[in-house]
Amino acid sequence: MRRLFPVSEPTADDGSGHEWSLDELATAYAYPEPDGRAGAWLRANMVSTLDGAAQHDGRSQPISGAADMRIFGTLRGLADVIVAGAETVRREGYRPARARAEFAARREAARQGPAPVIAVVSASLDLDLTLPLFTSPLVPTLLLTGAAADPARVAAAERAGARVVVAGDGAGVDPARAVSALAGLGHTRLLTEGGPRLLGQFIAAGVLDEMCLTLAPVLTGGAAQRIAGGPPVEVPRRFVLSSLLEEQGFLFSRYRRV
Repeated sequence: MRRLFPVSEPTADDGSGHEWSLDELATAYAYPEPDGRAGAWLRANMVSTLDGAAQHDGRSQPISGAADMRIFGTLRGLADVIVAGAETVRREGYRPARARAEFAARREAARQGPAPVIAVVSASLDLDLTLPLFTSPLVPTLLLTGAAADPARVAAAERAGARVVVAGDGAGVDPARAVSALAGLGHTRLLTEGGPRLLGQFIAAGVLDEMCLTLAPVLTGGAAQRIAGGPPVEVPRRFVLSSLLEEQGFLFSRYRRV
């Protein structure tokens, strides 16, 4: 892996780079000092093809790669909570986050639990509560929903061991309230993995602080979704490039809000 930006000094590297250690990746993707919105920082991690597809055959894995998965694991290892939309949880087959020995000391020093919490955003709470995500997580899964959610489904989720968090006045979830609610639970290092609809809602609400985007050197054609959908913003949100890495043609960019 090579660092393309920022470049502090010339290097004699032949261009092939090296496989970065966990410490190098964790340092490169460390969360900034908290600011605003109760100290929470919301980071998104997404992958896109050269022609803008966020998935192939409905899943992101086919357009990913080994280095992308290392960064994916690193970002999870640094987060307090991983926020995902219900459809993404279903489509990608989400399982409970696991405790990783290589992150244990770093997480303990940051006063984090042994593994990040999974928080599922769902207005309907129409979820398979027999999945391991609910039956055997290391830490209870959170369900973010609206105040108008079906009480029977709320009760069923709580019986299954999930913790239901109301983050909206109606049937849906308000993105800003979701961020505040998670921060109120002590989760300030937030990571969202989408999907596109949820990411679009975070963008439209102006609560996204950072975008980690992998550009995969592949073309898929077709009509696959972009990394973000949903409502447009009135004025495009401006972000600034903070780092750019490369390995085997994959580009790993990190942008922060201005």
